[in-house]
Amino acid sequence: MSAGRSADGREVQIPLQQVAPSLTTPLSVAPPIIPPSHRQVNPWPPNDSTTSQGVPAGFLPLHGGFRDHFVLTPEAKYCCETCRLVLCQARQTECGHRFCQSCINDILSHPNPVCPADMEPLFKDKIFRDVCCHREIMALKVYCRSEANGCQEQMSLQQIPDHLNVCPFFEVPCPLGKCKERMMRKEIPDHLSWKCKHRESSCEFCMTKMPLTDLQKHKETVCPAFPVSCPNHCSFSSLPRSELSSHQNDCPKAQVSCQFHRYGCTFKGLNQDMRQHESTLAAEHLRMMANRNSSLENKVEDIKGELLERYKVLPALSSRLSELENQSDELREKNRQMEQKLATMQKLMSSHSEKLLEVELELRSLRVLRDEVENLRGTLENVRTRLNTLEQGGRSGTGSTTHTLASLENQLKRHDEMLSVHEIRLADMDLRFQVLETASYNGTLIWKIRDYKRRKQEAVGAKTLSLYSQPFYTGYFGYKMCARVYLNGDGMGKGTHLSLFFVVMRGEYDALLPWPFKQKVTLMLMDQGPSRKHLGDAFKPDPNSSSFRRPAAEMNIASGCPLFVSQTVLETGSYIKDDTIFIKVTVDTSDLPDP
Repeated sequence: MSAGRSADGREVQIPLQQVAPSLTTPLSVAPPIIPPSHRQVNPWPPNDSTTSQGVPAGFLPLHGGFRDHFVLTPEAKYCCETCRLVLCQARQTECGHRFCQSCINDILSHPNPVCPADMEPLFKDKIFRDVCCHREIMALKVYCRSEANGCQEQMSLQQIPDHLNVCPFFEVPCPLGKCKERMMRKEIPDHLSWKCKHRESSCEFCMTKMPLTDLQKHKETVCPAFPVSCPNHCSFSSLPRSELSSHQNDCPKAQVSCQFHRYGCTFKGLNQDMRQHESTLAAEHLRMMANRNSSLENKVEDIKGELLERYKVLPALSSRLSELENQSDELREKNRQMEQKLATMQKLMSSHSEKLLEVELELRSLRVLRDEVENLRGTLENVRTRLNTLEQGGRSGTGSTTHTLASLENQLKRHDEMLSVHEIRLADMDLRFQVLETASYNGTLIWKIRDYKRRKQEAVGAKTLSLYSQPFYTGYFGYKMCARVYLNGDGMGKGTHLSLFFVVMRGEYDALLPWPFKQKVTLMLMDQGPSRKHLGDAFKPDPNSSSFRRPAAEMNIASGCPLFVSQTVLETGSYIKDDTIFIKVTVDTSDLPDP
């Protein structure tokens, strides 16, 4: 979703629009045909791929109008008032002038945009697609974009994509992918047969197929049939690489150790001398084997004795191990439960400590105010008593008594004014205390709106158009937010829908938070019936919207859904009970960093 503005300046969330594919390289008038060896580079992107609309990538210009070489000079009505090129995706203004889509977007991006032709003010909602003009432009005759390469075809502008898919003069990359060369489509067969370094070739020894660039490395390293020489320089001057390993076992000049070396024989020599050694020292080899066998038998007996001793204590150890495992499992479970309780207590303590401190400060202020009010009331009663006494005595008194009476009346008036000020401050502190008690610090607001019918009639009668919820927060040091609802709708939903908006407020810890506000927001109307079919909508804030920047005033412009729920659905379902509705606003805090 993206942010837009309603008639009175509020922002609403609307779906994003897809932008058409575009072109970056301009095209000048095509030069005469020249030999291939001196051919100029094609100014159109040599890309044979297609977009999702079936148009070759690069068919539409990235900015401005079409730069194709037209057969006949286009009429002035087909030219853009800004770039003076043939219109691409024509748009017509209220004053009757035509612009390319990218050109009119540039104009509208400036503050107070005006038409460059007659300086009339421009409004985005009064600019429309000129379908008729677009159809006429697509029918204009142009030369092929590969005219510089020798193509003489003429066609309508609309037929260019289909033609470029088959044009033999259109430049394309090598179809093998790894090759970086580009060529005309008609040159591909020759390129693949003779010129491409990555064309397929076969090894003449093993007949394996591979790219030409890998052939030499294949021969030198892994080809199983490639002829290699024996590293021992024996009579075999050349043999296949796959047979080299087995040849090493039989090579007469290979250096080997006696096969009885594990029994103690230390002889090393050539393979061809090994038979004579084995026949000469056969008796010695047998003696070495007998000694080794005797030593092993002694070790086996010793190990048997050790195993028997260990088997005797094994049952007791096994029983003890089972007991320890059971105790360990019990301790782990107790430890896990204690960790859960500890974590729960820490969360509760951290969540309530700040709130308790604020409540205590507010209570102290309330006590001081109440004491001051009580003192003022006592003083006021004393003054009234004295005033009554003086009035009774003043009926038979002198002029000085009258003067004293006027002074006391002034004091009484000042005390009344001070009492009114303190009562206002006391009411304000009570209200702040109630807000503090109901505030949420986990990013979730449950807003209970009572007297729905009366408040709805006040909205219909334009007495109270909208209502604000109490503030809620993403954390004790997080974003401050609230919700705003129009019971009779706002903007597009006025009179037909309930409009619901999200508001970012100025908080005490904004300097420590990341801006703009980027957290996902979910708005929901709660179903109070057994089916619990809640109605909801969600959006990701637009980082370029002023609604989600750091607030400079008390609160930012509201952003949300003017058509959140129709009044028919709201009032016929189970969303209203006991003349009360519930609205839930959830802000995703899962990826929110600590301040």
